[in-house]
Amino acid sequence: MEVLLQLIFEFFLEFVLQIGIELIAEVGFHRLAEAPWARRTINAGLALIFYLALGLTLGAFTLLIFPHSFIRGSRFHGISLIVTPTLAGLTMAGVGWLRARKGQPRIRLDSFAYGFIFAFGMALMRFWFAT
Repeated sequence: MEVLLQLIFEFFLEFVLQIGIELIAEVGFHRLAEAPWARRTINAGLALIFYLALGLTLGAFTLLIFPHSFIRGSRFHGISLIVTPTLAGLTMAGVGWLRARKGQPRIRLDSFAYGFIFAFGMALMRFWFAT
C-alpha cells in the first residue's frame, strides 16, 4: 500500500511540473497570438515539431531545477512517458473547452494532441536525463 501511495505521489509531482509549465506556455502563446504579425497560421506538422521541440527544451530546463526523477521505481520509470502526457493533454483539452465555452480564441496548445506532444517532449527529456 505504501509503495502504491508513493507511486501515485510521484506521478502527481511529475504531472504538476508538466502541467504548470504547459499552462505558463499556454498563457504566453495566447499573449503572442494577440500580436497582429502572429496571426498567420503555420502548417500543423510544423506546429507539432515546434511543440515537441519546445517540450524537449523546457524539459531540459526543468532538469536544472529538478535533476532527479520524481518516479524513482525502476519498474515504473518509463510509464511516465504515457501517463503524465496523457493527463496533461486532457487538461489542455479542458482548458481549450473552457476557452471555447467563454467565446475566447483558442490556440493549438488548447487541444489534446498538441498538449500531449508538448508534455511528451518534457517527459522524454526527463526520462532520458533525470537521475
